[in-house]
Amino acid sequence: MAIELTAQTFSDAVAEAAENGKPMLIDFWAPWCGPCKNMAPVIEKIAEERHDIMVCKVNVDEEEELAEQFGITNIPCFVVVKDGKIAAARAGGCSKLMLEEFVDNS
Repeated sequence: MAIELTAQTFSDAVAEAAENGKPMLIDFWAPWCGPCKNMAPVIEKIAEERHDIMVCKVNVDEEEELAEQFGITNIPCFVVVKDGKIAAARAGGCSKLMLEEFVDNS
């Protein structure tokens, strides 16, 4: 299951992922966003299958400050964080395979 991040839990999650040598895949989403709803099962499937990736979600309506820090202007937006730093970002829906390749190649 994807981890719901908040401003309070974000730094600890980044530190934990870096400590464990895992990349983070962060899904910036909103409950009213149709494409975000379409991507939700894809994100959950990756979280279930890929234990080598820390899969997280940030609700931009509830965590506006986090979204601003990452410069999120379109959703869904997927950000890869490796070793505590942003490695890549992409907006828009895609297939599970494309999203996994995005993380693996970032």
